Amino acid sequence: MGGFCGIIAETDCVSDLFFGTDYHSHLGTHRGGMAVRGPKGFQRSIHNIQNSPFRSKFEHDVGRFEGSVGIGVISDTDPQPLIMSSRLGTFGIVTVGLITNIKELMTELFETNSAQLQYSTNSGMVGPTEVVSALIATQPTIVDGVKYVQEKVKGSVSLLIMTDDGRLYAARDRYGRTPVVIGRKEGATIALMESCALPNLGYDHLRDLGPGEMVEMEPDGVTTVIEPGKKMAICAFMWVYYGYPASSYEERNVEMARYRCGSALAKRDAGLEVDAACGIPDSGISHALGYAHEKTIKYCRPFVKYTPTWARSFMPSDQRQRERVASMKLIPIPGLIKDRRLVFCDDSIVRGTQLGKQADRLYGEGCKETHVRIACPPLLYPCRFINFSRSKNEYDLISRRYIRGKEGENADIAKYIDPNGADYKGMVEYIREKLNLTSLAFQTVDDLVAAIGLPRDMLCTYCWTGEDVSMPGSCAHGCHGCPHKCSCR
Repeated sequence: MGGFCGIIAETDCVSDLFFGTDYHSHLGTHRGGMAVRGPKGFQRSIHNIQNSPFRSKFEHDVGRFEGSVGIGVISDTDPQPLIMSSRLGTFGIVTVGLITNIKELMTELFETNSAQLQYSTNSGMVGPTEVVSALIATQPTIVDGVKYVQEKVKGSVSLLIMTDDGRLYAARDRYGRTPVVIGRKEGATIALMESCALPNLGYDHLRDLGPGEMVEMEPDGVTTVIEPGKKMAICAFMWVYYGYPASSYEERNVEMARYRCGSALAKRDAGLEVDAACGIPDSGISHALGYAHEKTIKYCRPFVKYTPTWARSFMPSDQRQRERVASMKLIPIPGLIKDRRLVFCDDSIVRGTQLGKQADRLYGEGCKETHVRIACPPLLYPCRFINFSRSKNEYDLISRRYIRGKEGENADIAKYIDPNGADYKGMVEYIREKLNLTSLAFQTVDDLVAAIGLPRDMLCTYCWTGEDVSMPGSCAHGCHGCPHKCSCR
């Protein structure tokens, strides 16, 4: 997905920028980048972080960088930050999001001779950050350019821009699908996506930007230059999985939301008798603690995660590599498994490959019963709003493979949303049987929304419901009208 950090200070900002960016490392594993503006002009560095952490790659840069304005990014898209020369002057830019109409925007830029875009030597594609910067440069000012980007982009773009004359801007995507948080301390202001970075860097939480809002940052605060929109559609999966436990978005803490998710799952399991609740590391641990406390049963760790070297298992592009990494990370504790009835909480099921293998390992260690409770509803639709790498292709999803096998390519997916419906129950039973589980249950949308604590119409639940709350009445295929009975089906 990615995350960013930007700082403007009365004195040097490099140390805070380095650690502030590093606090976003859990959001991506491809590239990291930093750029500062100071006495030496623009200084920039970009490193591949697939095989080593951000901190180790940028320690040398921290010693040579100097500046009171800076931007940093963890990127799973293109190499960033970019330093762009344009008729608006030279500026540095980082972006986080997903542009689903990038080809159309590139065609527009080429046809109007608005930009000379460079293809990446690795992917053969123009990077989204370069497209965004080119769109900005077509307008009279940077502020007008960001307005134009938010109007034109389908998907989402949150961004930071620092100019050659030392100004710093932060903008949240049009519907606030990803968070942008502002913090303050004496002589410095910070903009970032994970609020967990604020306390250890000495910043107080000032506020979250509103959807589509853009601010100009100064060492003593921020000034709004684009007013926030009225419609919010922040990604609910931030609380389920992506967000760091110590972070809060819209004043709703991630760890507490996960605890309430687990509690809600337990309330629906009144008749289930088990010996202990367990979490699939890492995000499943919080859900399992809430489950155990609600059900007044023991919490235990029959699997521990080896963290010093292994990256996230879903990140490698090769499926065999993902499976190998995942199998290496989790180490069983036989004494907590043999002859026990265990309920495992996890954040979600995508392909189901790893969960099925872990169930087999549990039975191999003598587990009597393996019950699985998932903290969100079944994933039915690939995300088209943020760079959510768990479900880019619909047939990555075990739910969609079942539906295609049962009904073919033109199935009515909406039939599988209602947890009380026969089609939904048949799908869940298929997944349970496929993964060799004793029992399987998913969170309901209503319980998840309640656990987060925001109104449902402020949350994007598209990957579970196919509904885009930023355009009421639109369907999973982008058609306006009834979300489940449209001509595109």
